[in-house]
Amino acid sequence: MKTIGLIGGMSWESTVGYYREINERVKNSLGGLHSAKIVLHSVDFDPIEKLQHKGDWAGTAEILIGAAKSVEAAGADFVLICTNTMHKVAPDIERSINIPLLHIADATAELLVKDGVKKVGLLGTAFTMEQDFYKGRLSEEYGLEVVTPGEADRKRVHEIIYNELCLGTINPESRQEYLRIVNELSKSGADAVILGCTEIGMLITQAHTDILLYDTTAIHAAKAVEWAI
Repeated sequence: MKTIGLIGGMSWESTVGYYREINERVKNSLGGLHSAKIVLHSVDFDPIEKLQHKGDWAGTAEILIGAAKSVEAAGADFVLICTNTMHKVAPDIERSINIPLLHIADATAELLVKDGVKKVGLLGTAFTMEQDFYKGRLSEEYGLEVVTPGEADRKRVHEIIYNELCLGTINPESRQEYLRIVNELSKSGADAVILGCTEIGMLITQAHTDILLYDTTAIHAAKAVEWAI
């Protein structure tokens, strides 16, 4: 079994989900007392969040490059960034290490294409929904048509992520807001909706809606186990 490198802590609430999901999948695949071989570098999210909102992505890249080098030095065979937004600096990280980076958008897009999805809604931070590093990869490399909520709803989705979910707060009213926005994306023609922030799966799951949801945390973790075993 290969050793999985995780760059977590953004937020730690969703990194818990990665650890659980990966270990459960290894146990289910190999049986017995098997668990995943993991090297985890969990960063302090507060300074990263401040740099994000200042637009200092070079500063965020410097922090994550250090984390990636540490998991490589500790024996990881490949690395995951346990957050969608910080894949904005994935190319910087890839250039700085000698092990593969398992990109969350690739893992998600491969499953969407396999399932025959053509047009997909995207929820995430404002950075993920509005900038091209994520949407562009889905459309240019996988031929997916990506739609996002309107400006006011994008702002609301972003606020709930940072002000509630990253703090571990699960608000039923916010769940209804997200489900309303998911319904709007479906009405706009989306065949499915990507939960493109690793915290969103804490708030809404497939049990809450008939609209097909793709939880990037679960998808990324599943692909990591596939690579590992």
